[in-house]
Amino acid sequence: MRKARHHEDQPIRIYNRLAMLRAERGWSRRDLAEATGVNYQTIGYLERGEYNPSLELVFRICDRFGLPVEAVFSPRPFPQLTGEDLVTRGTPPQASLSHQSEEEEL
Repeated sequence: MRKARHHEDQPIRIYNRLAMLRAERGWSRRDLAEATGVNYQTIGYLERGEYNPSLELVFRICDRFGLPVEAVFSPRPFPQLTGEDLVTRGTPPQASLSHQSEEEEL
């Protein structure tokens, strides 16, 4: 396993949202592994933060999800999502966004 190091020889952890993104799409670890050309165990190591991916693998994974790198990987922990982050005042996110656009036009 490759452990990333910086100049002071301390491990650098790369955080990711792989498990959440897979769950949203109904993909297994094996599905993502086959789509990106790695062993399914590698996906598990990545999700648990036990392995830092190569830059090439990062791009393959992000391409598979159709998302930019910063939406999937980060050098800092991602903030936790809460119900309020997902829904504003009981309004579904899409309705909330379209409502904002109408207000901005006025």
